[in-house]
Amino acid sequence: MNITLSVDERIAESAREAARKMGKSLNQAVRDYLEQLAGQERQAVEWQAWEQRCLNGGGRLNGWKFDRDALHDRG
Repeated sequence: MNITLSVDERIAESAREAARKMGKSLNQAVRDYLEQLAGQERQAVEWQAWEQRCLNGGGRLNGWKFDRDALHDRG
């Protein structure tokens, strides 16, 4: 997919120089950033789903129950 962006020329030049120092083109640096951004969103959604499963399951995960005493070896 091609995307057209409007960016101030000075910012584009600074970004191009920063990408060059990383051994990348500006195009590659933007693609890498978008991939990272998409991954962060996906990870946040997965964590939220996990949290809800834990909260709705009464603290049980596949039969395992949180046990404070066992955690602190007080049993």
